[in-house]
Amino acid sequence: MDKTMLIYGCGIYSLFFAIFHLCFWKIFRWDKELRKLHLVNSAVMQILNLRIIHLLFFVAFLCFFYPHSLYRTELGNVLLLGFSLFWLGRTVEQVIFFKFDQPVIYIFTGLFIIGTVIFILPVF
Repeated sequence: MDKTMLIYGCGIYSLFFAIFHLCFWKIFRWDKELRKLHLVNSAVMQILNLRIIHLLFFVAFLCFFYPHSLYRTELGNVLLLGFSLFWLGRTVEQVIFFKFDQPVIYIFTGLFIIGTVIFILPVF
């Protein structure tokens, strides 16, 4: 597969997850659920989610506008490796923190494994 197209796929993948994270307030009813937490915990959850959204949009930006730099340079390869490790870590955390009692958990675990793979492929 063409590395440029693969990196565009990484951009689409990142964009999808950025948009998904934008929906967390509604999906998880954070307007009600986060009120149950201490103010600090509620703030930390929202801030971390906003930073993840920012990071995912930035990764998508890099993939869409600098695909050649990502797979042709040493720095680009390190970034791709880092993004792959991000998704590998997310996969491991999925296994640690979630019970595998609903099909959606399996779906997201599979998606995180895909992220791990698609970001590392252009490095080789």
